[in-house]
Amino acid sequence: MADAGGNTGMATGADQVDEAVASSVALLRRATEQDWAAVRAGRLEWDCRRTVIHVADDLIAYAANLAGRAQSAYVPFELTPDEGTDNAGLLGVVEATGALLAAAVRTAPRSARAFHPYPFRSANREGFAAMGVAEVLLHTHDMARGLGLAHEPPAGLSRFVLERIFPHVRPDADPWQTLLWATGRADLPGREPVTEWRWCNNLVVPADRLALEGVTPASAADLAAGGTGGFDWLGAGPAEGTRVGADLVVTKQYATGTHRPEWGMFALVRHEDDVALGALGFHGAPDEAGRVEIGYDLVEPARGHGYMTEAVRALSAWALAQDAVRVISAQVGVGNLPSQHVLERSGFRRLTEEEHEGNHAYELHALCG
Repeated sequence: MADAGGNTGMATGADQVDEAVASSVALLRRATEQDWAAVRAGRLEWDCRRTVIHVADDLIAYAANLAGRAQSAYVPFELTPDEGTDNAGLLGVVEATGALLAAAVRTAPRSARAFHPYPFRSANREGFAAMGVAEVLLHTHDMARGLGLAHEPPAGLSRFVLERIFPHVRPDADPWQTLLWATGRADLPGREPVTEWRWCNNLVVPADRLALEGVTPASAADLAAGGTGGFDWLGAGPAEGTRVGADLVVTKQYATGTHRPEWGMFALVRHEDDVALGALGFHGAPDEAGRVEIGYDLVEPARGHGYMTEAVRALSAWALAQDAVRVISAQVGVGNLPSQHVLERSGFRRLTEEEHEGNHAYELHALCG
């Protein structure tokens, strides 16, 4: 079944928000007779009452920002329960605010983005859903520790969160323990304890006719497996190079913990109809010399309209504005004249007329000074 944005296959996160809230409320209802204001929530400095209010406040804030398409700040309000609201009443507030976030996610179009500060000043509907699920799972864990309850969230929710807003965290056999470790709440064998952390929503680089949308590990895995990655594609679907690149993101970067999302893959999405035309991305993070390599492809019906030139220019400008980058390189087949023209129109220079393993090498350097 297609969602409000027209896509099939990829979860938007609304069902995951519902499942997380239902599981949390069912667990915490077993302890409503305790004095939550007198019990510290695990390692937090907050008591359990303040923690559950915080969860509800985050859920409604995410719903408001996504539904209202806030662009520069959170919608300026704060949730305050009525005086005298008991523990059961607070859980009712969590249920209501969770339902509002799930509804906002379900009704938002695929392209909708709204303000969130970390790290690129916006999030899409999956990002808001994943942040909501994370707040519920993690703070239920905190409260459960204080209230003496055993907490094991539903299978799949932790993986949903990790693959969308913790793309830099190497996955493990136990996603729940990985999420606890990544947020400083548990230890994992062979990994250093985490003392500071932030989740990471995907980067979007704007262009004239296009948006270059960062592809999450969840989307990359779906593309590599033959799916759409959550995008509506022009023509018969993504080109083979996109699927190969997505597989590299999953198997060579995310699976090994070397994935840096801003140096990964981007889908080229056309503004006018929210259709994906191709993919462009980096082969990895910049090396010590400040060099980063790009690769790209475009679906057949989109070729010949200047889309890839526009995308390469936009992503190159973004990359060269980063302190870590001095040179962008690319390798293009000697017979691939259209791709060579893309690079030349984007300011790249061919290094020599000689070929290496059937390719010509191109570079674009940052301006000095």
